[in-house]
Amino acid sequence: MLEILQKAAVHNELIAAFAVVGLIVLVSGQISKRLTFGRVHGSAIAIVIGLGLAYWGGVHTGGHKGLADLSLFSGIGLMGGAMLRDFAIVATAFEVQATEARKAGLIGAVSLMLGTVLPFIVGASIAYGFGYSDPVSMTTIGAGAITYIVGPVTGAAIGATPDVMALSIATGLVKAIIVMVGTPMAARFLALKTPRSAMVFGGLAGTVSGVSAGLAATDRKLVPYGALIATFHTGLGCLMGPSVLFFTIRALMG
Repeated sequence: MLEILQKAAVHNELIAAFAVVGLIVLVSGQISKRLTFGRVHGSAIAIVIGLGLAYWGGVHTGGHKGLADLSLFSGIGLMGGAMLRDFAIVATAFEVQATEARKAGLIGAVSLMLGTVLPFIVGASIAYGFGYSDPVSMTTIGAGAITYIVGPVTGAAIGATPDVMALSIATGLVKAIIVMVGTPMAARFLALKTPRSAMVFGGLAGTVSGVSAGLAATDRKLVPYGALIATFHTGLGCLMGPSVLFFTIRALMG
């Protein structure tokens, strides 16, 4: 029986990937419900489990794709690729009502800009504090603090080394997890009750996965609005990272 399941998983890799992720989400939901009483959203727990499995897969195979390096879980590489990821991000916008989206107005645009520049400053400062004082490394790691997608895109454009790009991705992941876990706890203080407040929050937080999971644990109706503004961070960051932000860091650092 086990051999039959293994062969089926190898020949239907994408279906097997969805089954594995579904099982992780199910387990994460139960952990969230029974151990944290809903205080930590299941999505955050699922990401931690995913990171742990990816690390185990990399150590076990000596590869660079985590579980995807194992033939049994090769479909996870396709499932986690750019195509399905971008489709999922774009799909969040379909639940937005245009009349509510317009209410963000100028404050939404300002929050988007602040949410792009401020994390970059923090990320670049931390990079400098840990000894990465060259403009390319500072810019790449700072861009990763915007989102974990902007970091490697910026690094590839300005010639960063693979290890620095990996650090930029890790920076973005840590930020996403912090936003996921922290949003439900800070929801009352931030007054996350209306679509407009969710859009402003999404603009400031800037990570689609973190904002979506955090708002899902707060109020599911707010998820599309927070994700709508947060989605723009990837495009804006990829535009500003290799250009304005890089030239600014290079001018400051010489």
